Amino acid sequence: MTGVTLEGVVKRFGDVQVIHGVNLTVEDGEFCVFVGPSGCGKSTLLRMIAGLEETSSGSIRIGARDVTYIDPSERGVAMVFQTYALYPHMTVAENMGFGLKMTGHPRAEIDRKVAEAARILKLEPLLDRKPKALSGGQRQRVAIGRAIVRGPEVFLFDEPLSNLDAELRVEMRVEIARLHREIGATMIYVTHDQVEAMTLADKIVVLRAGRIEQVGKPLDLYNNPDNRFVAGFIGSPAMNFVAGVAEAGSVATRGLGQVATSVALPAKGAEVTVGLRPQHLKIGPGDTHRVELTEALGGVSYVHLSAPSGEKLIVERHDQVSLEPGAMVGLSFDVRDAMLFDKDGLRLR
Repeated sequence: MTGVTLEGVVKRFGDVQVIHGVNLTVEDGEFCVFVGPSGCGKSTLLRMIAGLEETSSGSIRIGARDVTYIDPSERGVAMVFQTYALYPHMTVAENMGFGLKMTGHPRAEIDRKVAEAARILKLEPLLDRKPKALSGGQRQRVAIGRAIVRGPEVFLFDEPLSNLDAELRVEMRVEIARLHREIGATMIYVTHDQVEAMTLADKIVVLRAGRIEQVGKPLDLYNNPDNRFVAGFIGSPAMNFVAGVAEAGSVATRGLGQVATSVALPAKGAEVTVGLRPQHLKIGPGDTHRVELTEALGGVSYVHLSAPSGEKLIVERHDQVSLEPGAMVGLSFDVRDAMLFDKDGLRLR
């Protein structure tokens, strides 16, 4: 297996530039996830690596080979798409082995590789079935098996779970994580779901408007975001943000009161945003915040509050006490858990 390197990669559609000079290294055997909102360029970047989109400028290397302008079939990659794209008239085994058949591989080799992929994906009992007799999760496993049979250097996944229901998504996340551990291949995975990113990735690449916002391990991005965008995108429920202004050694807010800090602040009166994750807020005595809704999920509850400023906050609780809408409560937190961002959204440290 081998890694992938992007250097100054740019993509333009006519006069519109959608990828802006991306530099990235995906190490050999790494599971790298591209994550970001719709339209951020993550699928376009993946398709450029696959060779399905032409690179406007910059270079793409797979291992030691510059593949920037090489045909997709010669890049040593296999791609799993959002849609399964299985041939309905073929069996599971025929679908998985079709690519090798078309390239003239011997029948015995095709059968051996299909059997090995079926073992890895637990598809042996299904090899004689046709796609219409399979569930959505089983069809997606067949699509992944078709990629495994090709023996690629790099696996590319373009939102492969988005067509599945919630239970199957969880099941398939586990299957893909297990697959990566078993075969140790380099994998690049695109999703808009940050939960998928957090649970699958060795490395997350957060994209916005065709640019990389931050790259790092999942918990590094969660605990130490570089800017407000990453802080708000990574984590579920999302981080709470409250507007304030800088004072001497503190930030004055209406939503959370006075927030003391040892962080170097901009000039007095400058705009500062205070960020706190839902689990860092505590409900207590008082009448400063109004309860809008309690989502009671069993082991955890999410209480939605309105601050005096009108800003919305979410508090995570690990009890089964349901607060009625309209109730007034107090709010507290440890100032060491607060993250501060300047008017441009950059983290103040």
